[in-house]
Amino acid sequence: MRSGIPGLPTPHPLIDRLPAVYLEQDFLQRFLAALDDVLAPVLLSIDNLPAHLDPRSAPDDFLDWLAQWVAVDAHADSPPELRRAAVRGAVARHARRGTVSGLAEALRLETGTEPEIVESGGTAWSTRPGTPLPGQDRPWVTIRIRAAAGGTGDRGGVRQPDRVRLEELIGAEVPAHVGFTLELL
Repeated sequence: MRSGIPGLPTPHPLIDRLPAVYLEQDFLQRFLAALDDVLAPVLLSIDNLPAHLDPRSAPDDFLDWLAQWVAVDAHADSPPELRRAAVRGAVARHARRGTVSGLAEALRLETGTEPEIVESGGTAWSTRPGTPLPGQDRPWVTIRIRAAAGGTGDRGGVRQPDRVRLEELIGAEVPAHVGFTLELL
């Protein structure tokens, strides 16, 4: 939660906005100084609003709020760089959601490794009627993720996958009628 910073100077003192005839009044100076103390965090936040709205420079607590704006479920225990990347590319990823490339990118962001994805579907065209349909009858996706030996956590810059978290992510990324198998290798 955002709060005031003690001793934060105001970028726009109210006393500077008054005509010179009022500058020597002690009560008015103290009154406006108190207002400046209250308004300084507000004015500085407004002055820095573009930086707050950019995922590359937003404070960590504001980044979580930005993630909600673009419908990103960035886990709080993820490193800040991964959360920032997830928010920065959210709109482009939403356009590819439900596709193999969209699923691969979401898994790459989560694990830091390239997943192997095999799908059961296919497309084809033919000039002859009655051509058999490509792919299999049952829509299915098999995802293989190679992980370093050991448990969960960070090792050598590659995040170790958490099966439950990955299954939640995959379930949100694949179309509702498509089943999946997750293999952690």
